[in-house]
Amino acid sequence: MKLWEDKIRQVVPYVPGEQPQIKNIVKLNTNECPYPPSPMVEKAIREYNTAELRKYPSFVCRELKAALRKTYPVTDDMLFLGNGSDEVLALCFMTFFNSDKPVLFPDITYSFYDVWCDLYNIKYKRVPVNEKFEITPEDYFGENGGIVIANPNAPTSICMPLESIERILQNNRNVIVIVDEAYIDFGGESAVSLLDKYDNLVVVQTFSKSRALAGIRVGYAMAGKELVDALEAVKNSFNSYTLNSLSQTAAAAAANDVEYWEDCRKKIMATRSRMIKELSELGFETLPSSANFIFTTNKNVKAAELFEFLRSKGVIVRYFNKPRISEYLRITVGTDGEVDRLVEEVKNFVG
Repeated sequence: MKLWEDKIRQVVPYVPGEQPQIKNIVKLNTNECPYPPSPMVEKAIREYNTAELRKYPSFVCRELKAALRKTYPVTDDMLFLGNGSDEVLALCFMTFFNSDKPVLFPDITYSFYDVWCDLYNIKYKRVPVNEKFEITPEDYFGENGGIVIANPNAPTSICMPLESIERILQNNRNVIVIVDEAYIDFGGESAVSLLDKYDNLVVVQTFSKSRALAGIRVGYAMAGKELVDALEAVKNSFNSYTLNSLSQTAAAAAANDVEYWEDCRKKIMATRSRMIKELSELGFETLPSSANFIFTTNKNVKAAELFEFLRSKGVIVRYFNKPRISEYLRITVGTDGEVDRLVEEVKNFVG
């Protein structure tokens, strides 16, 4: 062993969904929006003055914050912007979880949470979801060092009602509660309405899903000014310029086009309902989804075998070889044409 090897931090990294560089595939594995961004985004990029790229980007992001205020009842000092919601969440973990007590999150949830805890030496405890894969609020009422809830949860797609989120907040006034709302725009009720009542709440959202901008990496947190100030201090301790100028311009254009955003959400939810119905007719049982993806199983079909079959036919979905969920597939809601192709290939496999 080299003398320096034992000084290197060892972590098991998060494994992102496959991004195959293959043409003519149906890509339903990473919960991207099946539709292009708002036409206002293309216009903003075309009109962007590239001479501005010689300057550092704005670190206050006023234009983007003003656009977000069209949708959310927040002020500028309640908004924190970052390079995708993953960076925002990572900074939240670093800033708020410094207790000797464990942070709580579900045993089946976004698999980046335990990675960040390991990276930052944060104690944590996975809390089992029930037999229906639902989060039980009472399981989060004990002593802890903070709570993270993805709502709707991933990969299950199940959304907790807002009153359940509030019960968790009511019973955890002395720690920070983070609600990760990457998929909230597809059927759930946002916890943003609770910010005025709970100064320990942080709500995290993203432009990657309903606003069709996964490629530019923009995420944001909404919280009280005191918590946002703490996040800004940590961020500015290693990088003041996390959002480049072009990303800010594109994201602001997307946030300003509320009508297009609403239309995309409605189309995805309608296709999701049809997708669940057609798979049900083939023997699949799908968990109640409030996301832009579904989590589905068929007792007569091996999930791993169906995953490989679909991949061989150019239809890419997500399979998790993990306890409790190894017989489920997570499938992103695509366009109507993509869903037709998926269902056709599933029919071929089921026979």
